[in-house]
Amino acid sequence: MIDTLSAPTQPSMQFQDLQTRLKSLWRSPDEFDVGNCQVLVVPSLSLDQSELQKIEGSHYYEERLLFSLARLRNPHTRLMYVTSQPLHPSVVDYYLELLPGIPSSHARDRLDLFATYDASHKPLTQKLLERPRLLEKIRRRLHPEYAYMVCYNSTPLERELALKLEIPLLALDPDLLYWGTKSGSRQIFAECGVPHPDGSDLVETADDLAEVTADLWERQPHLKRIVIKLNEGFSGEGNALLQLQPLIEADILASSRGERVQALRKALGDLRFQCKTETWEHFERKIHDLGVIAEAFVEGGEKRSPSVQGLINPLGLVEMLSTHDQVLGGPDGQIFLGCSFPANVEYRLRIQAMGEAIGKNLAQKGALERYGVDFIAVHKPEQIPEWELQAIEINLRKGGTTHPFMALKLLTDGRYNKQDGLFYTRQGQPKFYRASDNLQKPDYRGLLPSDLMDIIMSDRLHFNSIEGVGAAFHLMGCLSEYGKLGLTSIGNSPEQADEIYDSVVDSLDRAT
Repeated sequence: MIDTLSAPTQPSMQFQDLQTRLKSLWRSPDEFDVGNCQVLVVPSLSLDQSELQKIEGSHYYEERLLFSLARLRNPHTRLMYVTSQPLHPSVVDYYLELLPGIPSSHARDRLDLFATYDASHKPLTQKLLERPRLLEKIRRRLHPEYAYMVCYNSTPLERELALKLEIPLLALDPDLLYWGTKSGSRQIFAECGVPHPDGSDLVETADDLAEVTADLWERQPHLKRIVIKLNEGFSGEGNALLQLQPLIEADILASSRGERVQALRKALGDLRFQCKTETWEHFERKIHDLGVIAEAFVEGGEKRSPSVQGLINPLGLVEMLSTHDQVLGGPDGQIFLGCSFPANVEYRLRIQAMGEAIGKNLAQKGALERYGVDFIAVHKPEQIPEWELQAIEINLRKGGTTHPFMALKLLTDGRYNKQDGLFYTRQGQPKFYRASDNLQKPDYRGLLPSDLMDIIMSDRLHFNSIEGVGAAFHLMGCLSEYGKLGLTSIGNSPEQADEIYDSVVDSLDRAT
């Protein structure tokens, strides 16, 4: 287990010395850079592996950073991409063909692919560290003066790898991971004055969880449900719902404190889990390993789940990247399924402003690279503004909204406009998209990446660089085994993006 629950400590001087190089190496992704550059991409999901296994096909999620190949548009950039298992050549060719303004063969000559040939349930970074010969082969190809490493999320494993390779890590210092946990997020919200649901401190036993849940219920006696969150859960898979109605009917709130805690402790065994394979016995063990908080469930007739994404560059400056309305599913709408860009006009600039304040707070604490903030928006037409916003959590890593936005930038070469929260091409055309990691049906199993291309090309749904609309795909390696695919549909309006998305689904359904 990766320990990220303790408060931040002083980082190692050796690692900090490496990190100082980033100030001279870093270039904005929007910049056409003709200088020498080497980028090592290690798309390891260095997360709690038992939690990660709740997501079907998660070992294929290493493909989600293949949009990093966009860096090869710069003619003197070399890129190394490491995976657990070798990438299918047609998947690599697909991304290279998407690169605008440069022959795919020129980009391919500057791309090196490495694999550990290890499909076990370990983080990719750990697999690399366990293979010194492969590590040495990679190290010999790196030029220390202009090489750096990028990753999906940063942990002590990624820091150790950067130290062994003697190159800086363009990612968060692992000593700061606390600020991306559920409890750390709540602390930052409080410091920034960002509204967020009432909740508890972090606890590590079921008995203590019953105590803090009782405290929360006593403060908020109107609550109908309470969310129980593993401190390091992700994609909503680490959440569970405590239904208070049976306790309300038994008039537990009017009983003594001891009886109330006892009733809540018993009720924890009947938690409603968002992951269909989760059990209380397993969840209780994770409480001991990861810690847990209790948080008020935000009720509302019309609710949405917007998010904002930002970036803290090596100079400590905060850049706003995007806003999204997230598509959530699962038993109680807690699990991330996809998103649409941009977020609703009625609140996107408000969440952007709060996200920027949070980013500046994180920058002061020494954070680096991408971060995201998730919100809940409840429509209350009787008040102004009509949408009540509450922050839910901070993600100090790349997430489900990262790769669709990278796809948009790669395919259109446009820019995000902070003033109105829209994305424009160089010709001034606004762009919109709908994206999902979870386009999944049993009938899609057995489809190869080449089959997908045949189907989409036949129906002319692939991204058309001349018209600037169409579909782009990721997680193609996941398709044959799990019938699961990632899709970003780009249009000149939200309606066109939805239409393209639905057309892709219809096309796949007809073909299978």
